[in-house]
Amino acid sequence: MSRARLAQLIATALVFSAVAACTSHNDPRVPPPNPPPPDVNLPPPAIPGQGGNTGATGSEPIPALPPVAPAVIADPLASMSLDDLNRAAALKPVFFITDSDSLDDAARQVLSENSQVLKKNGSWIVTIEGHCDERGSAEYNLALGDRRAMVVRNYLVSLGIPADRVRTVSYGKEFPFDPGHDEAAWMKNRRAQFMVTAK
Repeated sequence: MSRARLAQLIATALVFSAVAACTSHNDPRVPPPNPPPPDVNLPPPAIPGQGGNTGATGSEPIPALPPVAPAVIADPLASMSLDDLNRAAALKPVFFITDSDSLDDAARQVLSENSQVLKKNGSWIVTIEGHCDERGSAEYNLALGDRRAMVVRNYLVSLGIPADRVRTVSYGKEFPFDPGHDEAAWMKNRRAQFMVTAK
């Protein structure tokens, strides 16, 4: 290869190198160079709550964050209609043994829970229905149902529920919960049932 030809090739290569260098700085497709490494002499940023109570300069105090109020959880019963409340048994029934209007431990526990619901929903008016099983006369069962409703009302009043929020009625054996004719059905029918009548 002649010297003239070699010089021409070198000159061509230099021209291409210069053109490539010039276009790479203006071409948007070429990514920018990596940023320089951080100054290793700078202190790490202050983290609130760790170390001292100072800012980045070391002398400025970091303001304390205001306390966060706990989230208020809405009572799902508050938005329900009367029909939905009664269908969902927002207030649980109380059950009795045969021919009795006495509250056992299980009944008192249910009434304690019901009283808490009534205290949370202070505008509710409830009616306690006294019910009986099918045995005995209509007159006897109406009187027994009345006593059952009254003993439940009185117990709620003793737990702090205002008497004017609790009404009573007796249905005797007229509205059985279970239409069966055996002890399993009768156990469900001997009850004091709650109905929310106003909110």
